[in-house]
Amino acid sequence: MNHLSFFSPQTPFSVVIITLNEEKNIGNLLNDLVAQSYRNFEVVVADSCSDDDTVAIAESYKDRLDLRTVVMEGRGASLGRNTGAEQAKYERIVFLDADVRISPDFLEKSLALLNKKRLLISAGRMTCTEPKLLNRIGVMLFDWGMLATQYSFPTCTGACIFSTKTVHRFIGGFDTDINLCEDCDYVNRAAGSFRFRMLPVSLNSTPAAWTKKVFSKWAEFI
Repeated sequence: MNHLSFFSPQTPFSVVIITLNEEKNIGNLLNDLVAQSYRNFEVVVADSCSDDDTVAIAESYKDRLDLRTVVMEGRGASLGRNTGAEQAKYERIVFLDADVRISPDFLEKSLALLNKKRLLISAGRMTCTEPKLLNRIGVMLFDWGMLATQYSFPTCTGACIFSTKTVHRFIGGFDTDINLCEDCDYVNRAAGSFRFRMLPVSLNSTPAAWTKKVFSKWAEFI
């Protein structure tokens, strides 16, 4: 355990962000982190050999955030999250995808809820602000599905997973042999030994971003 207890109101976060050619998105999320009301956190960007300016953009935030970038030799969401967790300084970890957006009180509210519920493993909920009704309905149904299964068969999107080094090491991290639904596998295995619940904190991710992730995972799989 690093410094403070799991459930201290001042427990620091290691924010692990996985990236692959996210130059259009990474700055938005890092700006959201700069604006956080809770300041006790570091940022670890685990990059899968991006071909664009993702790393350069991330590096430009070092004067505003306690931030480190790690450029991996290989690619993969599980590899990125595991690499970020290995580099993390703090016990509490939140895994974020580079294309999500969070509110200024996201970390503050999340820590308060994790402490109140005594959770070592959890996940955030999804919202969508797109104008198309069908897109908003699709995100809402997906979110409801995660809520409905949290007690019996936990599932979630890897866009936002709250974990700890204790949990991560106990279950052996993300399975790098799984190319699709590695996030669901992670929380399912963790829930076998630790209580899992969804947190009533929301982040925004577009259906287009989800589609891109699913197709990229299928491309790796086949």
